[in-house]
Amino acid sequence: MITSKIKFIVISIVFLSFTIGSFAQEGIVNVDQDSDIDKLLEFKKDLKTVNLFKIQVYSGTRSGAEKSKQNFLNSFNEWPVSMEFDSPNTKIWVGNFRSRLEADKALLKIKKKYSNAFIFEPKKDKKK
Repeated sequence: MITSKIKFIVISIVFLSFTIGSFAQEGIVNVDQDSDIDKLLEFKKDLKTVNLFKIQVYSGTRSGAEKSKQNFLNSFNEWPVSMEFDSPNTKIWVGNFRSRLEADKALLKIKKKYSNAFIFEPKKDKKK
């Protein structure tokens, strides 16, 4: 009786292995993509690993931030400017400086008009 159960189990395993093997499929997948995608992926990877510095020139009300942003753009057009909301203040951030030295050079120019400006390193987004 035990031997017949063992034979049944062995035969079942052999049968199942042949059945499963016969349903397996093989295929070839070809991905056709623009070569610029690889360049963009490399660029994005570089941005994630680079510590960027920014300069804050204003922190206060939204209307004050809008005025400050426009005044900054009228005085300086060599760096990107963004308006960031950090409750309860709206802040004006300048630049994406790749080194502290680069940020220091820009700060020397900016401090002539914005005496309270300072350099900082933004926190990295955890989502990305």
